[in-house]
Amino acid sequence: MRIAVTGSIATDHLMVFPGKFSEQLVEGQLDKVSLSFLVDQLDIRRGGVAANIAFSLGALGMSPILVGAVGADFDDYRSWLERHGVDTKSVHVSETRHTSRFLCTTDEAQNQIASFYAGAMTEARDIELRTVADRAGGLDLVVIAPNDPDAMVRHTEECRQRGFPFAADPSQQLARMGGADVRLLVDGAAYLFTNEYETSLLLRSTGWTEGEVMDRVGCWVKTHGADGVRISAKDQETIEVAAVPVREEVDPTGIGDAFRAGFLWGLHWKLSPERATQAGCTLAAIVLETVGTQEYQLNRADFSDRVARAYGNDAAAEIESKLRV
Repeated sequence: MRIAVTGSIATDHLMVFPGKFSEQLVEGQLDKVSLSFLVDQLDIRRGGVAANIAFSLGALGMSPILVGAVGADFDDYRSWLERHGVDTKSVHVSETRHTSRFLCTTDEAQNQIASFYAGAMTEARDIELRTVADRAGGLDLVVIAPNDPDAMVRHTEECRQRGFPFAADPSQQLARMGGADVRLLVDGAAYLFTNEYETSLLLRSTGWTEGEVMDRVGCWVKTHGADGVRISAKDQETIEVAAVPVREEVDPTGIGDAFRAGFLWGLHWKLSPERATQAGCTLAAIVLETVGTQEYQLNRADFSDRVARAYGNDAAAEIESKLRV
């Protein structure tokens, strides 16, 4: 199964301030703020939704095609992804902009001050999927993950025009895009991914009912955190899958990306939607227990054991037979 994953590719710069922001704010002077915080911790992590999904697919033994826009500073990140099985030949390199960056400072009360530099991501709208398909010998599925909004719309329209099946994952861009564009992203999707909040936001934005959404997509995958996942398809019974118990919640960043990768990996191996969801939930639990979205390592025996404990031996045997880690 040839999967192209379109979306954001970014570097996260995460800092910790050993105090409270609120103590530095002067009442009556908030219209003239000029502050500098001396931080005592800096973590630089690889991120971006498309890159996270592609990394996880590579970690599971696939060779996903990453499609997005970066700056000339992408060399080290490219090397990392390629070492983990990701095809980066369709990544566009900007001549003038840096790779997207998320800069965030967190204080001791878990308050955050953050900035996101889109940078080269704005050039993703210039990428044509036809050239990606020609190089790969065709595409079986295109994932439309959060990205430059114009790029998301263009990729979706091209998928419909060229007959590429696509998975719609509008995610955080639902809060920014207008209803007309959101309807374009969803209409005709083979798969639609939303979490509980995004489901409500999507319905409000499009003006559609859940039934009207189901008339337009093949399969709607709704994640509900610790309450598991619900999968709906027209004229079929809803499938409910429980979440995998977590040993310790360390960092929730990227767990949705990991779930999508595990689910898509299951589709690649032609597992049932239930089994694919179980694989996705297992990978999401592993990422939740890890600091960083791409810092985990997969172990076949441990992965299978966690599936068995959560879903039974039959599920573990079926999923383990496809694992190549």
